[in-house]
Amino acid sequence: MPQNKPRFIIVFDVNETLLDISSLQPLFERVFGDQTVMREWFAQLVLYSQTLTLSGLYIPFSELALSVLSMLGKIHKITLTDSDLTEFKQCLNNMPAHPDVIPALIRLRDAGFRMVTLTNSVSSTSPTLLDKAGLSQFFEHNFSVETVGKFKPAFETYQLVANELSVETFELCLVACHLWDIIGAQAAGCRGAFVSRSHNAILQAANIPLPDLTAQDMTSLAAQIIREEQA
Repeated sequence: MPQNKPRFIIVFDVNETLLDISSLQPLFERVFGDQTVMREWFAQLVLYSQTLTLSGLYIPFSELALSVLSMLGKIHKITLTDSDLTEFKQCLNNMPAHPDVIPALIRLRDAGFRMVTLTNSVSSTSPTLLDKAGLSQFFEHNFSVETVGKFKPAFETYQLVANELSVETFELCLVACHLWDIIGAQAAGCRGAFVSRSHNAILQAANIPLPDLTAQDMTSLAAQIIREEQA
């Protein structure tokens, strides 16, 4: 373990970064006859969460997730039953961790890093999503955007973490598999570490900052973070 305290606190996004949303695909395959509709649902969920924030509106992320699912049912001319919605909520509340997450978190913890989470999802009573996925032991605090009533990538969501931990935003490093989240964190003064997984990629365009670190999986990203800190 390093003698000196790491220079920054690692802030992890939760949905898709830590928890595997592909676990929802069987439900979409059964209801819509096409598991790829899950990606359509998630993209619309992100779109409308950001729309609400830009419009000065807020509802809990879980309620928005159900509303977007119902909207997609109408678009695809699928009748969603109460049983379908109940199963969807159960699936959302029991998403497993990606296989590479726990080994990466162990390495970062053993390297002395402080770690917290920041999620669009609402906080919940025990057992939480992270409890069920076996991840809660790694984090000293779990932050939800419900505290500020705005969804990421609003500036206030990242500032919330800095305020609660009594640090400046430049002392935070957001780990996320969504580049829009990384861009928002960097605009708020944080560092950004991008794990692309299989459904995300770098957006290269003028005036858009690149992440400070980039990797395809959490194992490689953890190694990069530790290597940079030791250097």
